[in-house]
Amino acid sequence: MLVLVGAVIVFVSTIGGFMLAGGKPLVLLHVSEFVVICGVAAGVLIIASPMHVLKEILHKVKGAVGGKATGKAEYFELLKLLYELFMTGRRNGLIALEEHVMEPTKSAIFQKYPSLVGHPERLQFLCNGLKPVIDGKIKPDQLEDLMAAELSAKTEEAGHPVHILQLVGDSLPGIGIVAAVLGIINTMAAIADGPEAVGERVAAALTGTLLGIFIAYGFVNPLANRIVFNNSADTLCLKCIMQAVAGFAKGLAPLTAVEIARRSLDSSVQPGADELEAAVKGLGPGK
Repeated sequence: MLVLVGAVIVFVSTIGGFMLAGGKPLVLLHVSEFVVICGVAAGVLIIASPMHVLKEILHKVKGAVGGKATGKAEYFELLKLLYELFMTGRRNGLIALEEHVMEPTKSAIFQKYPSLVGHPERLQFLCNGLKPVIDGKIKPDQLEDLMAAELSAKTEEAGHPVHILQLVGDSLPGIGIVAAVLGIINTMAAIADGPEAVGERVAAALTGTLLGIFIAYGFVNPLANRIVFNNSADTLCLKCIMQAVAGFAKGLAPLTAVEIARRSLDSSVQPGADELEAAVKGLGPGK
């Protein structure tokens, strides 16, 4: 929602200032300039991106515009889920976690925490981290390196849409110049039509430069930066899971492992220690 509010402010401020100076908004509406700028920008996007990255760009933009940021309540649920899983493994043995990890969407424990189940990537990361613990295939001190490698790969992959959007944003001012030059070429061909016709064509050409810069710095680059923040929030959540699972695998008590994860969170989304301890009391098998 804040993204839409910011976009409205950018648009209204620009058009409003233009009108206060005596300008008429309809003067800026030159379809040919929009066709050149938007068309070339779309072409750059397609040329620079594999198909899976294009799909991810759409997903990331949708999330940035209308998605809800992961807040304190979601992290609170995550920490409670981790504690309950760890308590189940501590009380009933690690094999008791297998039914929950192998089919998390059918798990009685996971179903209590829909905020995590609704994020397949986070759910998969958690289950992938717990499976080696249950199977005993790797040593506990090796698990953190394994999860860190997966987290690094996911972080790099999440950055691809940002790089493409930044490329398009950086290209737009140049694309605006291309549109302006095309307009000047048309102007030179219409000099014989008189000063009024030449003035209209020059105005249309300058509009191309304006649109390129306006779209780049008013919308595309800020949107890419918002996606960076969203990616950081996703990485923070996965890091929280990694810290807890790695701590539990090393033999830490469930509450201690969860406390390590809690302390890895940003202060803006970090639940209080006493608040968390009070919430997890009574959680566990059969509770």
